[in-house]
Amino acid sequence: MEDKKLFNPEGNDNIQVRKMIGGNPTNLFNLNNVKYKWANKLYRIMMENFWIPEKIPLHDDSRYYNEMTAAERKAYDGILSFLVFLDSIQTNNLPNINDFITAPEVNLILSIQTYQEAIHSQSYAYIIESIIPAERREVIYDQWRTDKILFERNKYIAQIYQDFVDDESDRNFARVIIANFLLEGVYFYNGFNFFYDLASRNLMLGTANEIKYINRDELTHCVLFANMIKEIRKEKPDFFNDEDIYEMFRVAVDQEIEWSKHIIGDAILGMNEKSIEAYTKFIANKRLRELGMNPMYEGFDVNPYKHLEKIADTHGQGDTKGNFLETTVSAYNQSSAVSGWDDF
Repeated sequence: MEDKKLFNPEGNDNIQVRKMIGGNPTNLFNLNNVKYKWANKLYRIMMENFWIPEKIPLHDDSRYYNEMTAAERKAYDGILSFLVFLDSIQTNNLPNINDFITAPEVNLILSIQTYQEAIHSQSYAYIIESIIPAERREVIYDQWRTDKILFERNKYIAQIYQDFVDDESDRNFARVIIANFLLEGVYFYNGFNFFYDLASRNLMLGTANEIKYINRDELTHCVLFANMIKEIRKEKPDFFNDEDIYEMFRVAVDQEIEWSKHIIGDAILGMNEKSIEAYTKFIANKRLRELGMNPMYEGFDVNPYKHLEKIADTHGQGDTKGNFLETTVSAYNQSSAVSGWDDF
């Protein structure tokens, strides 16, 4: 892999020769001349998703926090710690990926994603400072290092990112792209469903509303990376190793199940170890189909948390195909619509 030049007068932005990776761009954002038409739709959706964490009131949640069971507080704190780490490392790593993407319309969307990941980190800080007792806050920020299971699963994804920083090889880039898709498409969702489960019992409603906005953003990030992966596979059929992808999915699913059983277990009303495993394998199968690949887990095609979708209100949770891109995103939208590039 070679990162693109910042100043490149000899570049060629003609869409006939434009590539997702390995192209020769000038880095000019001529957004009236794009190759990847899906990027236009996704840009508009992501711009319409602008939101401010502090606009969501959390004053009732601090009272509900003390009313939760010890098991619910343990899960609440641990999942927040996990999410803080994920979005922190995403904010730092996305520019490393963007340096090697040679389609300007996709560079722009990755920059928006980087900004959104920073907003997510801000939202977690807002939740922690507003709800968690002062003596518990540093424990949450440090739990990714003190909890062995959490550390090992964070280490897996972070090491893949670090491997590419240390060695910018084709294989390491392929792995970092798949790892990003796994993080956005598999890692978050048991944690999100925990907050929706609480909201279904009228607990921590402010937190659930924050998570709705984050969830909505993450679905667009799934769309982005699924499309990037599929475009690279079309342009460079041998770039990804399918066995590598399946192995990465297997590890990610096993770690997600282990972590969710560890932090949620059977002590939360509405969730248990059986539903955790069923949901994780269901969402992994769904993500593989979105990449045009065969699912891994036979018999796991039903969402055990489908009853929580109305609370999540994300217009068909996890759908990264065309229907999601065509769907309006006006629900719980803090911004007015932002017009994007011209339709093509």
